[in-house]
Amino acid sequence: MKRGSKKPKSVVKGAPSGFMISILIHVGAFALAGALVVFNVVNKEEKKFVPPKPVERPKMKLKKPKVKVKKDSKPRSSERIVTKVQKANMPEIYLPEMSGIGDGVGTGGGYAGFELMPDLSTVTAFGAGQSIGSDLIGTFYDFKRRRNGAVYDISFEGFQEQVGKFIKSGYRPSTLAGVYRSERKLYATCFMVPTILSSAAPSAFGEPDCGGWSWMCHYTGEIVYPEDITFRFVGQADDILVVAIDGEMVLNASWNGWGNTHELLSIAAGGWQSTATKSRQYKLGNKEAEYGDWVTLKAGVPVKMDVLMGEGPGGQFDGMLCVMVKGVEYETNIQQGPILPMFKTALPSHDLLDVIYEWLVPGEACLTNGPVFSDFGENYGKVNAPAEEIAEDMPEPAADPMHIWNLKSGQSFEGEFITAMGDKIVLKTPGGKQVKILKSDFSDEDQKFAVLSDPPDFSVDFIKTSTAKTSRYQLSPQEIDWNSLPPQVNDFKFGARVRQTGARPYNHELRVEYFAIGQQLLDDNKFILFDRDSETFTPTTDNKRMMEFKGERVVETKVFPIHESMRGYKFKGHLVLVWDERDEIIAYRASSEWLYEHREKLMKLGVGMFFNDKCDRVYPTGPKPNY
Repeated sequence: MKRGSKKPKSVVKGAPSGFMISILIHVGAFALAGALVVFNVVNKEEKKFVPPKPVERPKMKLKKPKVKVKKDSKPRSSERIVTKVQKANMPEIYLPEMSGIGDGVGTGGGYAGFELMPDLSTVTAFGAGQSIGSDLIGTFYDFKRRRNGAVYDISFEGFQEQVGKFIKSGYRPSTLAGVYRSERKLYATCFMVPTILSSAAPSAFGEPDCGGWSWMCHYTGEIVYPEDITFRFVGQADDILVVAIDGEMVLNASWNGWGNTHELLSIAAGGWQSTATKSRQYKLGNKEAEYGDWVTLKAGVPVKMDVLMGEGPGGQFDGMLCVMVKGVEYETNIQQGPILPMFKTALPSHDLLDVIYEWLVPGEACLTNGPVFSDFGENYGKVNAPAEEIAEDMPEPAADPMHIWNLKSGQSFEGEFITAMGDKIVLKTPGGKQVKILKSDFSDEDQKFAVLSDPPDFSVDFIKTSTAKTSRYQLSPQEIDWNSLPPQVNDFKFGARVRQTGARPYNHELRVEYFAIGQQLLDDNKFILFDRDSETFTPTTDNKRMMEFKGERVVETKVFPIHESMRGYKFKGHLVLVWDERDEIIAYRASSEWLYEHREKLMKLGVGMFFNDKCDRVYPTGPKPNY
């Protein structure tokens, strides 16, 4: 029994062996499976992904959700705007008014007479390329083209109809979805465009090849004032100027003569009419100014503002928007009408004032006084007209002719350079005695100083090329019917040429700088900096000791009649300076000596700035009234 109760030894010994065999089998299976998985994963990573075919889904037109705003979080529009006032209550506030005196509209790098390639820093009458935070954003529409740029033959009546639909829609951009719009946006702080060529607007928006008819600019944004204020917009346009507050028309200052533009756009807004007794009495631009509805803003509460400016038949355009604050008395002009301040959301810069002053008839509007509709505290209230930026000529201190000369022997002494004669340098001692010393005896630095102090002669020339481009200005069908003549248009490019005429070697770098000067046709003593550029070169035998270069800028000038006077610019003169490595002028060429005499001030001016014959920066001269 005992023997039977014991397990056979073979079985006892085989148990751990079988267990080990089982483990090995499982390990091998896992290893094989892992190899297969790794192999398959690697293969999958090497395969290229092929995207599935797109699934066509029906497009749905989504409606913008309407969100209710609590009364305590946002005041109602009725609390911000006071609408039309009954005629019976009007006479007491229609006394002649206004403060300040304004002048013309210039082109500080902008339009109509002096056009450059647009860039973000350019200031035009239709806005600037950069926002300052308190401006209205402008979009340009060309109704002669489809959204994709295809030319569309639209009639004047068709243009009016589409603008009317846009107003009726509440100024919704989707209404003009099929109309071509410029990619470039402009940011406007005012709307003060006196009479200019209608092609100025498309040029300002980077569309110079667009004809000057059947276009519209839509500006939108918010305005705010720090105090409660009641005012009305006053303006005039040839052809379109419309202002809306919170989607409601408060001014239609569009052309009220031929074409019925004013009437048609008023009908689109529900039959808007001015209730002011003195509306359309005082000249502003091409016609009499329209008075708008009274508007009340609550302190610090922003309201939405839309402004439309546009041109139908082409030719000339103006769009001028002012404000009249209730209860304020204003200076009067020669018409005995008020000189109203222009509407603005920021204080105008000197560049912007240049752009406007050149074309604005003095006394028709004031550019600097009056309210500033923005939330920047420093801009609130009224400001005085800025003075001309005129700098007094300061006499330059006389240069000390004496120089400390160092010899290779270690000696040093003071002397004035006189000339170089062969292998010697002639100096004058403080006692007035002239001495001659071998060049080779001086240090390397003083040998170079002697060469720079006695440069060879150079011939200096100014380069001007001009190409007539009258055909660039497109006439509308209406203008052709009126036998209108296009302006004289020229493209200018400028440059300089310098050649060493002396035989003595001069292997030192020179900097050549030119200034191209234009003159305002309305004033013989108002000039404009057309262009300036510089280039460096070293006169060697390889370049035949001569350098010629032209600037990249193309300056386009236009000459044309407006209000019985010729506008634009003509080329006036030039200044070319040659500087050595010491930043000293060693040669120059000037069309007028006053340009060289006042060169220090000229060099501080930017392209497009106006100045007088002392190179003081000034405002351009505006046109005389034709009434």
